[in-house]
Amino acid sequence: MTTKSAAAAARATVYGYPRQGPARELKKAIEGYWKGHVGADALRTTAAGLRRANWHELADAGIGEVPTGDFSFYDHVLDATVMVGAIPERHRPAVEADALDGYFAMARGTQDVAPLEMTKWFDTNYHYLVPELGPELAFTADSTKQVAELKEALALGLPARPVLVGPVTYLLLAKPAPGVAADFEPLTLLDRLLPVYAEVLADLREAGAEWVQLDEPALVQDRTPAELNAAGRAYRDLGALTDRPKMLVASYFDRLGDALPVLAGAPVEGLALDFTEAAAANLDALAAVGGLPGKRLVAGVVNGRNIWVDDLEKSLATLGTLLGLADRVDVAASCSLLHVPVDAALERDIEPQILRWLAFARQKTAEIATLARGLTLGTHTISAQLAANRADLASRTTSALTRDPAVRARTAAVTAAHARRAQPYTERAAAQRGSLGLPLLPTTTIGSFPQTAELRTARAGLRAGRIDDAAYEERVRAEIQEVIAFQEKAGIDVLVHGEPERNDMVQYFAEQLTGYLATQHGWVQSYGTRYVRPPILAGDISRPEPMTVRWTTYAQSLTGRPVKGMLTGPVTMLAWSFVRDDQPLADTARQVALALRDEVDDLETSGTSVIQVDEPALRETLPLRAADHAAYLAWATEAFRLTTSGVRPDTQVHTHMCYAEFGDIVQAIDDLDADVISLEAARSHMQVARELAAHGYPREAGPGVYDIHSPRVPGADEAAALLRKGLEAIPAERLWVNPDCGLKTRGWPETRASLENLVAAARTVRGELSAS
Repeated sequence: MTTKSAAAAARATVYGYPRQGPARELKKAIEGYWKGHVGADALRTTAAGLRRANWHELADAGIGEVPTGDFSFYDHVLDATVMVGAIPERHRPAVEADALDGYFAMARGTQDVAPLEMTKWFDTNYHYLVPELGPELAFTADSTKQVAELKEALALGLPARPVLVGPVTYLLLAKPAPGVAADFEPLTLLDRLLPVYAEVLADLREAGAEWVQLDEPALVQDRTPAELNAAGRAYRDLGALTDRPKMLVASYFDRLGDALPVLAGAPVEGLALDFTEAAAANLDALAAVGGLPGKRLVAGVVNGRNIWVDDLEKSLATLGTLLGLADRVDVAASCSLLHVPVDAALERDIEPQILRWLAFARQKTAEIATLARGLTLGTHTISAQLAANRADLASRTTSALTRDPAVRARTAAVTAAHARRAQPYTERAAAQRGSLGLPLLPTTTIGSFPQTAELRTARAGLRAGRIDDAAYEERVRAEIQEVIAFQEKAGIDVLVHGEPERNDMVQYFAEQLTGYLATQHGWVQSYGTRYVRPPILAGDISRPEPMTVRWTTYAQSLTGRPVKGMLTGPVTMLAWSFVRDDQPLADTARQVALALRDEVDDLETSGTSVIQVDEPALRETLPLRAADHAAYLAWATEAFRLTTSGVRPDTQVHTHMCYAEFGDIVQAIDDLDADVISLEAARSHMQVARELAAHGYPREAGPGVYDIHSPRVPGADEAAALLRKGLEAIPAERLWVNPDCGLKTRGWPETRASLENLVAAARTVRGELSAS
């Protein structure tokens, strides 16, 4: 095939690249800076080196236009907040005193000043910092970072395209600042924000930018006519500017729907659209509006969110169809490659045959370059790559790893009764009160405790062969003993064993289930310097033997108080893994649920009376379009109930969710039929408690009173004030007291102080209730 595009050769590009470096150099440098071991100049030097390495790597792979501005010390939305001068008043003194320290204070908080709220970036596991805006805010432009990074790339002789969070998405992601009326709509600030974007665009043009990318992923969600009109007005006004680069407006993660004709008709020079399976409707919609005559189309055909090799022939067919719909068609991943690990070639423990199925960021850039070359010069120029790709796809399809007849037979036998507890909640609650004997406002934690230096050293020693299994297990026992002893002394009511044996809440289970693959270097940013290694769910799932019973029962042997069994739920096991794409998610979820059900049954049999099945990803996996919600929530809640519904009425089932907007899934939370749910609430000032009350949620709940994503220690008075807010929405007999999330990322000193204050707050409020 030779294409029409000899006059306009397809260019390969990406929207963003992993920030951390192949060995997480950025994480180490930033955390060293926080601890005072690394100076600001050294940190900036490390960052500049990582950016240069990324750009050279992309250019060497055949990427013809590299992104700039996607790199961040913490979060690209926070970078946009700095760019438009929307610094919260409480952080302005710190930012003015030292811009870098003030930046990190907005992200992490200080002992005296709370950080910005953090929540999930659309339906991914990346977290962004929520802008706080009010009607009196005066935006001011600060393009220092964006201009400097563009100049760095241009100085290397590389064609470069700055990437910015678009103005409409920025405002739609924002929330009213503290003290501002809850019904204030940040989008009303659009006319005030656009001149700031105009100034930034002019600065970038002066610095040498030919193109600037403005990301508008919020437009793939359901939007009101007023919001769509605002988007149209924004790009009409920006498009009318004369002192600006060419504008490429990008969307991803789903179909654009009604926003597509708005953007297609805007006076911008190009659109970047997602054409992967999740957004396949974009192709027909683009044809329906007459395409993009005279404009550039960047086609996101390679999945930027999963790690499977692309079907190159299928992508070429899509690209061939698109050639008739735009003046020029370039090739990209569907979104930033921030969401995948750096390089599959670093994995030495995955069988070479299976490794051929995988494409991390480096492999995806090669696929993009191959597609661009084939689109420009004809498929005969990439015939070897196409043949190898066909063989890789066929190898995966026929592999025994992907299908287990016994697992499929068990899944097929599931009935509705398997996903329904035998007794209603009222009967279960009475049985649990009688067996557990907990006080009013019972205290607990979410699961993990700090992972000490001694524990990490032991784990590294075990991997390196410096210590044996017995020595490592002795360290784990010592950690559990310390965690149990502290909780008893602090006065916590329902204990946890602290999870010292677990490297990650998903990976730990994945390594013990069939059908999963583990990576050694597959790190992906979750937030800030928090990186995770999502396992790869490649085949049918089963549980060969118990996974958590041994350490849970050991912890229980150390105390007379109940110790929670801790599991990660089926939806989160999928959401925080790279999941197979060759069968419906609902089928895979049932397989995982049945494996976890076996674990729940074994925990109960061993004497565990409280079992927590965490589902922090239930909300983040919610489809971006309301029309798709019901089908997803039906199988997601069924999978949770399938995991938990085999237990006795006196066994208390907990679940946990964090860092998401819960208001639109309260019915689904109800449908889980958990006896107790703990939720993030500290940064949002108990918003979720009010949402549960408005719904009439009938079970027990623990909205968090301790923000664990900040190093600051909340005082007992602060925690008590949050508890009183919670009591305005949830009756005392159904209110629990707990942190927002697990404590793995915190240090012991702040954890001890914070939990002691949490218990003190619970005692104070109990006393107030008994006196009233």
